[in-house]
Amino acid sequence: MERAPTGHSEVDERLARLADADHLPVQGHAEVYEDVHQGLRDALTALDARPGPPGQPAPPVPGAPGARRTG
Repeated sequence: MERAPTGHSEVDERLARLADADHLPVQGHAEVYEDVHQGLRDALTALDARPGPPGQPAPPVPGAPGARRTG
C-alpha cells in the first residue's frame, strides 16, 4: 500500500517500518506493530515536550483528524 508522507520524518520512518511485516510470518507481525506503536507514541510525547511560548498550541498535523483543510 502506498502512503503519503506526513511531513514529519520520524512518523514517516515509523510508518515505513510497517512494510517489514510483509516479509515476516504472521507470528512476527506483532513485534513490528508494537515497535511502530511505541515509536509513534514517543513521537507524540516529544511534541508535548517541545519548548515554546506557554499557552501556544502545537501546529496542526496536516491530514490529522480535526485539522483544517485549505483549498
